[in-house]
Amino acid sequence: MNDISRRHCVAIGLAGAASLVIPEALAAPAKRAGTAPGSLNAIAKSRGLLFGSSIGEAATKGEIALLPPNILAQPRRKASFADAKVRALTVEQCGIIVPENELKWYAVRPDPKTYDFSGADTIIHFATKNGLRVRGHNLFWNAMRWTPQWVADYDFGSRPASTAEKMLRDHITKVCKRYGKAIFSYDVINETIDSKTGELEATPFSKILGYNVLDICYHAAKEAAPHAELVYNDFPSWGPDGTHRAAIVKLLEYAKKKNLPIDALGVQAHIGFGATGGGPGTERDEVAWRKFLDDVTAMGYGLLISEFDINDKTAPTDIAARDQAVAELGKTWLDIMLSYPAMRYVMAWGLVDKYSWLQEFIPRADGLPQRCALYDDNYMPKPLRDAFAAAFAAAPVRPAIKYS
Repeated sequence: MNDISRRHCVAIGLAGAASLVIPEALAAPAKRAGTAPGSLNAIAKSRGLLFGSSIGEAATKGEIALLPPNILAQPRRKASFADAKVRALTVEQCGIIVPENELKWYAVRPDPKTYDFSGADTIIHFATKNGLRVRGHNLFWNAMRWTPQWVADYDFGSRPASTAEKMLRDHITKVCKRYGKAIFSYDVINETIDSKTGELEATPFSKILGYNVLDICYHAAKEAAPHAELVYNDFPSWGPDGTHRAAIVKLLEYAKKKNLPIDALGVQAHIGFGATGGGPGTERDEVAWRKFLDDVTAMGYGLLISEFDINDKTAPTDIAARDQAVAELGKTWLDIMLSYPAMRYVMAWGLVDKYSWLQEFIPRADGLPQRCALYDDNYMPKPLRDAFAAAFAAAPVRPAIKYS
């Protein structure tokens, strides 16, 4: 490891309460990443936007423990951060990175008493050295299927509301205080809505606290990271079923009524082809989608695309035809999203095909790898990368947000 040994990462990671110390040599990079002419971040920046990507340090035991059998049966993908060419491509093209899994509860909290920041520390040191901004994903993922088993088994005692609130506040405070201004934006809560019913996900926290889970998490994050952009992150579809979209609007209306410090909605864009493709594609209602975005922005919330990739499971087998279809779908989606002045930045969920989570989670029936990212397995740009560049270049200019 170039800048910080794995052993040191583990040592400071398990320390938990301590702040991450950025070495002085890394504190002032000679040149900020993503500034080269023609890079996606530079093109985006010319319109008042930014571009970034996720990057992953390693799978964790916590993640593996939560994977269903059908996913475990697939070949395990390698971690993108270990690939020097991915790191170089990230520095070249991006202005922001986000740890793919390393800040999630199942990575940071192997048990109720332990905090393991080793993976996140590695990525954040890399970001600091290279002048990359960092997003924190996430402080709380309120979905039971991605919650460590120890949470489900935890005894919240005779005063469960107090115990649950303390657990959330302690976690958020430790993470935010550790990284300080090294992280400029947090997905404070990720996916707390059941997309089929529109109700809160049935986790121990929502069962005990109800909607008050939002109040607790956002106020705790604001106290611990007053400089940071605070985001609610979810995966609304532009498909014909508006249940999930309506529930997100309801959640944001609640937050506005309670004066919760939410700055923006993070829109996950794991889009795809048709109902069987795992996301919005051929079956879409663009009128309803724009109405949803109008409702969100009318309340004063910013927008960001927090996780972009395209599930090509049902796209053609022919590579050229598939790449063209993926690019066209991506350009359609981006043009809509970037037309909103409230849009702040766009995050790809990985830059290179072979490291995408889709290779494991949604394999193609023909056995071919998904071509879901902006670059192929040889690190060459694909038509989707050209679509991003064209969409950024055509986007309306907006005032750039000055992040701390």
